[in-house]
Amino acid sequence: MPVEFWTSGRAPDPAEVAQKSEQAGFDGVIYVDSQNLAMDCYVALTLAAKATTHLKLGTGVTNPVTRHPATAAAAIASVQTLSDGRAHLGIGRGDSSLAYIGYAPAPLKVLEAYLIKLQAYLRGDSVPFDLDSNVDSLRLADTPGGSRLTWLPPEQTKVPVDMAATGPRALAMASRHADRISLMVGADPERVSWAMGVARKAREEAGLDQSIPFAAYVPLIVHDDPECAMQIGEGSLASQVRFSVMHGKVVGPASNAQKDVFDRVHKAYDMTRHTRGGSSQSSALNLEFAREFGIFGPPDYCIERLGALMELGVDRFFLPGGSLLVSNDSEERSAVDRLVNEVLPQLR
Repeated sequence: MPVEFWTSGRAPDPAEVAQKSEQAGFDGVIYVDSQNLAMDCYVALTLAAKATTHLKLGTGVTNPVTRHPATAAAAIASVQTLSDGRAHLGIGRGDSSLAYIGYAPAPLKVLEAYLIKLQAYLRGDSVPFDLDSNVDSLRLADTPGGSRLTWLPPEQTKVPVDMAATGPRALAMASRHADRISLMVGADPERVSWAMGVARKAREEAGLDQSIPFAAYVPLIVHDDPECAMQIGEGSLASQVRFSVMHGKVVGPASNAQKDVFDRVHKAYDMTRHTRGGSSQSSALNLEFAREFGIFGPPDYCIERLGALMELGVDRFFLPGGSLLVSNDSEERSAVDRLVNEVLPQLR
């Protein structure tokens, strides 16, 4: 399967960043589902669908709390219709979207039950009502016997569901219920290999084949000076690091020095400065850790690091940079230009 490189679409004008992403040669763009920090992702995806012709479009990522599974399925299926089959649904436990309404990430049991229903809706299946449903109390002449997206075009391809996962239980659950697993463990080959092994073992134990594809969220900035590269990407890096130490215990293989940085990021994390540089969590990072967990450096270095992950079996990369495509900062714009012109062509 050809490798794909996706970018993020968080920018003031989602149509503009989608157009520029397509023109730059990215394969897809994802929009964050975090209602307090960004415009609605499905509105953004609709605008992006109408502004592009072949760019793939996804959520990065939605969650099982802020939308009923029928609502989320209908939203992304609508994007699928309007984009002629270019939609993808990324889902996870939820982070900033839930923190900004007062909740921690959803328990995995909640996500699993949600994901099972979501997949059924997207297939066009009928989903049983919840046990506490009370539509019968209306004493209507007739009511639906279950819940289904009755409007789905019969010829429409099902929207693939991609689950972002970090810990062993999340990886195992994604391996059973998702169409693709997006690894949120950084770019260290040892950590990526560990996560893929956990998922494959879970599929084997569930009696499933080993064919599930893997994507990876990778903090990456191209710059001849690794220190400058880290400064440009430190906000995104810190937010991804946190997922591996969400509850205070480091998930996945890590050296003692790395565990120390994970711990500092966990203790310093300020959700009011989520994904931003110059934050307390960003100051907990150092260059050695950044270049192990992420990819920060000149083109040849980035090519080598991404190539190593491709050899492990990663065939889709989510790379930051969508908002940088329309940034007024010359260093940020240059980093994306060099990624597009000097790195990605060498890997396709």
